[in-house]
Amino acid sequence: MALLDTGASVNVLPYDIGVELGADWEEQTIPIELSGNLARNEARGLVLSGTVAPFSPVLLAFAWTQSRDIPVILGHMNFFAAFNVCFYRHDLTFEVRPIAQELS
Repeated sequence: MALLDTGASVNVLPYDIGVELGADWEEQTIPIELSGNLARNEARGLVLSGTVAPFSPVLLAFAWTQSRDIPVILGHMNFFAAFNVCFYRHDLTFEVRPIAQELS
C-alpha cells in the first residue's frame, strides 16, 4: 500500500519497510534532502524494483527516511516518470498505466 501524492517531488520510503526489504542504512551513502513535513528527517537514496500489478517491474528511486510513522509515498521522481495516472474525480477513482504502454 502506498500514498500516491501528486504534490510530492520524490518517492519516500519509511525506515521499517526498507529494513523489511533487506536494505542496510549504513550501505546507503547518497543523502537526500526532504522538504515540507519531512524536512527534519534524515534520508538516503535507495533504488528498488517495484511492481504495480499487473504491470512489469520498474526501478523506483526512493528517499529512504529514518521516520517510521509515514506511509510509502509515490511522487514525481520517478513514479510519475514511469506511470501515467488518470484521476476520475467524479467517480472517486484513478487509473494507473505504464508510460511504455502509452507509446506502443
